[in-house]
Amino acid sequence: MKKVKFILLMIVTSIMVSCGTTSTVPITGRKHRLSVSDEQVLSLSAQEYTKYMQSAKASTNAANTAMVKRVGQKLANAVETYLNTHGFANEVKYFNWEFNLVQDQSANAFCMPGGKIVVYEGILPITQDEASLAIVLGHEIAHAVAKHSAEQMSKATRSQTGLQIGSGILSAIGVDQGIASAATSIASQGLQLMNLKYSRDNESEADHMGLVFAAMAGYDPNVAISFWKRMSAGGGSGTPAFLSSHPSDEKRIADIQKHLPEAMQYYKGGTTSTTTTKATTKNTTTKKSTAKAIKTTKTLHVK
Repeated sequence: MKKVKFILLMIVTSIMVSCGTTSTVPITGRKHRLSVSDEQVLSLSAQEYTKYMQSAKASTNAANTAMVKRVGQKLANAVETYLNTHGFANEVKYFNWEFNLVQDQSANAFCMPGGKIVVYEGILPITQDEASLAIVLGHEIAHAVAKHSAEQMSKATRSQTGLQIGSGILSAIGVDQGIASAATSIASQGLQLMNLKYSRDNESEADHMGLVFAAMAGYDPNVAISFWKRMSAGGGSGTPAFLSSHPSDEKRIADIQKHLPEAMQYYKGGTTSTTTTKATTKNTTTKKSTAKAIKTTKTLHVK
C-alpha cells in the first residue's frame, strides 16, 4: 500500500512541477517553461515599478537623462523591429518602454518586465560614452525580452511546490519525521544552489542578447570588452563564482568575446564611442523597496 501511495504521489509531483507553457528566447533560441502568465507578471511589475519611482529621485542632469532616453529608445526600436520580423510579433504588445536616470551613486541598473528600465547615475562614469551605455541598456532590455523575471518566478514556484509535495511523500510512506525534516532541508539548500546557477545563466544570456541588441541599434559591440574591464577594475566582493548569482568578470569577458562575431553581423557601423558623460549629481541614498522576484533577474548586479 505504501508503495502505491509513493507512486501516485510521484506522479502528482511530476505533473504539478512540470506544468506551464513553453516559451522560446529570441536570439539564443533557448526554450524555457513558464508557469506564470505575461499578464500576471506585468501586473506585479507595474505595482512594484510605481512604488519604486515614487521613492526614487530623478536625475537633475538634463543632458545625461536625455542620453539615457535616446539610447534606450534606439535599442527598443531595433529590438521591436527584430521581434516583428523573426516570429515574435505577438510579444511586442507586452512592452511599454520607459527609460529613467535616477540619483543613486551605485554602478548599477535594473529592468522590470514590460520594459521599465532604471539606470543609476553611478554607472555613467564607467560607461563613459553612448556605445558603452548601449551595452548596459541592451543587457537590461534582454532580461525583459527573455522573460527572465517570469522564468525565475516559475522556477521558485515549482521548487516550493516540489518541496511541499516531497515532504508529503515522506510522511505518506512512513518516514520518521526527523529524517523527513532533514531531507527537506537538504533539498531546499540544493535548490538554492541550483537557482544561483540558474541566475548566472540568465545573466550570461542577457550579456549575449544585449551585445546583439546594441549592434542592431548601431552601436559598436566591441566596446563591451573595455566597459566590463572598467567594471572589473572597480573591485569585487570575493564571492566564489560557483556561489555567485552572476558570472565572474573573467568568464563574462570571455563569453562576450565569443559572441562578438555574431553581434558584428548585425552591426552597421552606425554609432561608436562618441559621447563622453560625467555624473554631476549629489550623493543620494535611494530607497530600494522593489521585490526581488520582479526586479530579478533583473539588475545588472555587476558586483
